[in-house]
Amino acid sequence: MSKKLISIFLFLLLIFSGIDSMAKQRFPKPEFEKKYTVPDTQIPASRALWLEYFDVFMLVICLSVVTWFVLKKRSRLGVLSVSVFSIIYFGFYRKGCVCAVGSMQNITLGLFNTEYHIPLTVIAFFIIPLLFTLFFGRTFCAGVCPLGAIQDIVALRSISLKKWVQAMLGLIPFVYLGLAILYAATSTDFVICRYDPFIGIYRLNASFLMFSIGAILLLMGIFIARPYCRFLCPYGVLLNWVSRISKKHLTITPAECIDCRLCEDSCPFGAIQIPTPEKIRENRFITVKRLMFFCIVIPLLIFLGGWTGSRFYENLSMVNLKVRLANELLMSKNEANESQSIEITTFKSQGKPEEKLYSEASVIVKQFYSGGWILGGFIGLVFGLTLAQLTFVHYQKGYTPNKGTCLSCGRCMDYCPVKKGEK
Repeated sequence: MSKKLISIFLFLLLIFSGIDSMAKQRFPKPEFEKKYTVPDTQIPASRALWLEYFDVFMLVICLSVVTWFVLKKRSRLGVLSVSVFSIIYFGFYRKGCVCAVGSMQNITLGLFNTEYHIPLTVIAFFIIPLLFTLFFGRTFCAGVCPLGAIQDIVALRSISLKKWVQAMLGLIPFVYLGLAILYAATSTDFVICRYDPFIGIYRLNASFLMFSIGAILLLMGIFIARPYCRFLCPYGVLLNWVSRISKKHLTITPAECIDCRLCEDSCPFGAIQIPTPEKIRENRFITVKRLMFFCIVIPLLIFLGGWTGSRFYENLSMVNLKVRLANELLMSKNEANESQSIEITTFKSQGKPEEKLYSEASVIVKQFYSGGWILGGFIGLVFGLTLAQLTFVHYQKGYTPNKGTCLSCGRCMDYCPVKKGEK
């Protein structure tokens, strides 16, 4: 069955690659009287609207197929085949755009800037994976996301990390998410897209630095499975939250767990929860005491985080072009003998009043001050909850995947000796 699906995927890829090539260059390039060389553009050319909706269609198809492989067929080979197709289509063919990971920036900008129009396809790429995750777990991460798929195929000799190491590294995506939302909400930058380590590989036109970062992550992925997905991806934070309340989810065994321990070390992401013996159950008084401790500490961490974030609001705001230009313009008045930058020269040539620039920059700086409080408080909350999670012991029977961190790759299923229909 999986071989037929792979053949169908490759056949469809050949069809729409030919269609898309027909859609390009519908109009000839203009002829200039003087000699002029048309420069190579860095931004991908716009596509026909129906082709953009076709991308959404392919997203739904791939999500449906990989979900079927995970929940019904319980086939790791099937998941891997979808991963290969996603790399070919969403990666090299579509060059990583539209991307569900980066779409959250468009959504944020649209919520805070009424002048920005969000394309429906971008909204679809943001919402559809979340909806599938709500019902079926993180099947989008399993084999549909091209950023995760390219890492998954190189995870060959994965090593396990200590639980506390994973927890501490797991704080980085929350910081990344907060910064991405802050910069998108203030119309400053789309940092997720700018510093995506694999888009340059798919487009074959990244800078040497970004190529190097992508290559390093892939080399790391051989031994530390999916480092970007686990310790960097901001969209994974949302998928983690939604997956925890998913209606259905991948299970290691199709029936009752027999505690054979064969799957104990099968997950390269450390997402399998090991059963906790009843004999080490903690005294209730100690548990209540620890709970009261965190009820005091977590609000304190939120305040300290918010206060710390507010101290760095000026540094954060300097990424904004208007703020940086206003600051350079103000400093240039005290350095009249110094040569002015191209940005200042261009601004003065436009004849715009400086007071308007200062006023707009002041508003943006105030936004960063408020955003610094919110970002710092959010990080403090996450840090406090992470410490609490490491402290409290979760009691359970049988080996089960952690619904939040499990990427539904299906590796653990092959280790279970229990077959479907057995008791």
